Amino acid sequence: MIFEMYIGGTQVNYYFICKTKLWLFSHNITMEQESDAVKLGKLIHREVFKRDEKEVQIGPIAIDVVRVGDFIEIREIKKSKKMEESYRYQTLYYLYFLRKLGINARAVISFPKRKENIEIELSKEDETKIEEILKDIEKLICSPMPKPEYKKICRKCAYFEFCFA
Repeated sequence: MIFEMYIGGTQVNYYFICKTKLWLFSHNITMEQESDAVKLGKLIHREVFKRDEKEVQIGPIAIDVVRVGDFIEIREIKKSKKMEESYRYQTLYYLYFLRKLGINARAVISFPKRKENIEIELSKEDETKIEEILKDIEKLICSPMPKPEYKKICRKCAYFEFCFA
C-alpha cells in the first residue's frame, strides 16, 4: 500500500514562513483560532467578493474564492503583502493540484486593503518546484519537531509562546 500525504495550502504557505509552525500545524497543534491577525483576515475574507463562491474545498485544498465562467479563476485573499512569497507558492500549489485533476484555472492573489491584485500562472518550472516543496514538507512532517528559530515575525505568531516561553 502506498501512503500519500494530504498536504493543504496552509502547509505550503507555512513552509516559507516557519518550519516549526508547519510541523505543529501538521500535527494538529493549532493555536491560530485565538490570533487577532487571523480574526482580522477572516473578517476581510468575509467582507470582500461577497457575490462569489467562497471557501471551496477540493480534497486537501480550500480556495478562498472561485469564479466560473468562460474559464475558472481562483482567488486568494490576503490582508498584507508581508508574506508574498508564501502566498504565491500557496496559490501555485492550488493551480498545480487542480491541474493534476485535469482542471486548468487562472489565479489571482488579492490584497483588498491595498486595492491590488497579482495574477499567478503555473509554469513547468513552478510545477517542478512545487513537487520538490511537497516532498520536503512530507519529510519535515515525518521528522521530529524542528527547533524554533526566532525571526521578526515571531512576535505576531499564534505559536510564539509555545516556541519561546
